[in-house]
Amino acid sequence: MSIVVTGATGALGRHVVAQLLEKVPAEQVTAVVRDRRKAADLAARGVRIAVADYNAPETFAGLFAAGDKVLLISGNEVHGDRVAQHRVVIEAAAAAGVALLAYTSAPGSLKAALADDHRATEEVVLASGLPYVLLRNGWYNENYTERLAPVLEHGAVVGAAGDGRISSAARADYAAAAVAVLTGDGHANRTYELGGDRAWSLAEFAAEVGRQTGREIAHRNVSVEDYAGILVGAGLPEQIATVLAGVDASVENGELVVSSGDLARLTGRPTTPIAESVAAALNA
Repeated sequence: MSIVVTGATGALGRHVVAQLLEKVPAEQVTAVVRDRRKAADLAARGVRIAVADYNAPETFAGLFAAGDKVLLISGNEVHGDRVAQHRVVIEAAAAAGVALLAYTSAPGSLKAALADDHRATEEVVLASGLPYVLLRNGWYNENYTERLAPVLEHGAVVGAAGDGRISSAARADYAAAAVAVLTGDGHANRTYELGGDRAWSLAEFAAEVGRQTGREIAHRNVSVEDYAGILVGAGLPEQIATVLAGVDASVENGELVVSSGDLARLTGRPTTPIAESVAAALNA
């Protein structure tokens, strides 16, 4: 039996593997990666490395075994056919008869285009007949704290979310929830709505950055269309910019407020507040 993590060298996957190694022996963990070289540090710790690509179904043949618990971390190719990519993993897991398939999805309340692939993938998971867990991850603190450079350069947090609020948490929090599911019992055929303990607005985020830096940081709200244009101007492809701007529209509509408390219950601790992630980013 192995705990298998796809996308293991990605931003979330690395947190998951690191936390798994605190709970189970390294030989029980399999990291699925596209580039073996990027997993050299994991291999050095005794983690089994499997090279496979969502775009190459044959690479998943024989990768899973009966009894495995699998975490399918959603692909990050927003402009690609993510549902087809995810189907490759799900079908390989079903053929092997794995014990549990967990999938990192999006909040059930999210109606933005970003959620479309997740909803479609959830349907594939349910149709597979496998014991499953849907981990509907909310927004990450890092989605904002990793983009502090332009905020500090221009002295403003720009967005199209209005006064909408975001129940975000740190990637490490969501990873801890996944680890709890993969190493615990009683989670089969459950759906968890995951988000931070306290929701915040972009205006509050701007104020927090200002407080920690001692600078005046404004909150500048723009239209969804203008925000998409700003993102394109910053170098994002138009399609991705449109998707991200659409998420801000969802924030304004309250679609990223998650009040279930599932994340704190699964991890057994409070979620990481945005202020703590801001401090970590500024100190990095």
